[in-house]
Amino acid sequence: MPQTKALLFDLDGTLLHSDPLHVAVFIEQFAENGLTIDAEYYLDKIHGRHNRDIYTEHFPDQDPDAMADDKEARFRDLLGGSAKPMPGLVALLDLAEAKGWPMAVVTNAPRQNALAMLQAIGLKDRLPTLVIGDECDRGKPAPDPYLQAMNLLGLAPDQCIAFEDSPSGVQAAAAAGAFTIGVRSSLNDAALRAAGAHQTIQDFNDTALAALLGANEETIQ
Repeated sequence: MPQTKALLFDLDGTLLHSDPLHVAVFIEQFAENGLTIDAEYYLDKIHGRHNRDIYTEHFPDQDPDAMADDKEARFRDLLGGSAKPMPGLVALLDLAEAKGWPMAVVTNAPRQNALAMLQAIGLKDRLPTLVIGDECDRGKPAPDPYLQAMNLLGLAPDQCIAFEDSPSGVQAAAAAGAFTIGVRSSLNDAALRAAGAHQTIQDFNDTALAALLGANEETIQ
């Protein structure tokens, strides 16, 4: 484990369990455009990918950016102004602040969505360092967003712990050299480890996380 523990968080499916909202929106939008999909299809073919790639593949005759903008607006409408953070997250942030561990959010979500999600879970001000994949040369699964976050925090990869819930995110964090923890919000241990996760947790209350961080269980629950 890193000696200096900078915590790098993915957002969708990691800081909040947002996948059900994305699933609902994709199912609705795809149906309107003649394709029937379900939650399993979302996890297998869509989860963690770039919007432009998704829409170019599935609807080559349509404007991928317009479809993506429509999808994300629908997502924000479903999200609303309030959402629950992932269990144990607030206590983990308390611990990190007490220990002086730097933190950043690293996401492929559009900036407007990222800010809306952080605002909805009440953590926008506590996690001000925000790296957007589309604003980097390459987004996840390339390591660029994580490398940019490390650069912003002034830390080396071996000083960082990343939390991710998708294969593309896990690949990006691991490729950047971070100790990568998969969050089993939608995928199981085997799928996350196959993508490169060093460890997996159910959520931030998982006792495995307390052991990894060198804290007793009560500290982060």
